[in-house]
Amino acid sequence: MGLFSFIKEAGEKLFSGKEAHAATPAAPSADELNAKAAQAIATYIGAQNLGVSDVKVAFDGSQGKVTVQGQAPTQAVKEKVTLCCGNVASVQSVDNQMAVTNPEPEAQYHDVVRGDTLSAIAKKFYGDANKYPVIFEANKPMLTHPDKIYPGQKLRIPPLAK
Repeated sequence: MGLFSFIKEAGEKLFSGKEAHAATPAAPSADELNAKAAQAIATYIGAQNLGVSDVKVAFDGSQGKVTVQGQAPTQAVKEKVTLCCGNVASVQSVDNQMAVTNPEPEAQYHDVVRGDTLSAIAKKFYGDANKYPVIFEANKPMLTHPDKIYPGQKLRIPPLAK
C-alpha cells in the first residue's frame, strides 16, 4: 500500500482550510496548526470504532499530506483508516504505514465522479449492479447510506468473496 492521492477540496470538514496553510505572525505557528489538524484526524479515526491501536497521525499542511501509523487488525481496517484520513478537506495524500495483524489481499479504489452510484460502481468492478451492498459495507462507517456518496470521495472496492 503506497501513497494514496485524494482531491484536496472534497471531504469531511474536520478543520479550517486555514490550518493547511502557513500561519501569519499573529496567528498560531504552522506546526501548531498541523498538530491541531492531525489531532482532528486522529479523533475522527477513533470515532469510527475500527479497532485500531497505537494510532499516530501527522499532518503536513504545506503538502496536504497525512502520515498515519499504528496497528490495524485487518487489511480492510487499514484501508478504512486510509479513507478516514484522505476523505478530509485539505488532504491531498495519505501515507498509511500501519501494521496489519491479519494480512489479506488489498482492495481496489474508485474515485467518485458526478453521476456515480454504488450500483454503477458495482457493475463496473463486479459486473453486477446488485453487488453494491459489498461496496457499501466495505466503506462503513464512513458511508451512512448507499445514496450518500459525493464527487471526489475515494471508495474501497474489496475483492469479492469466493
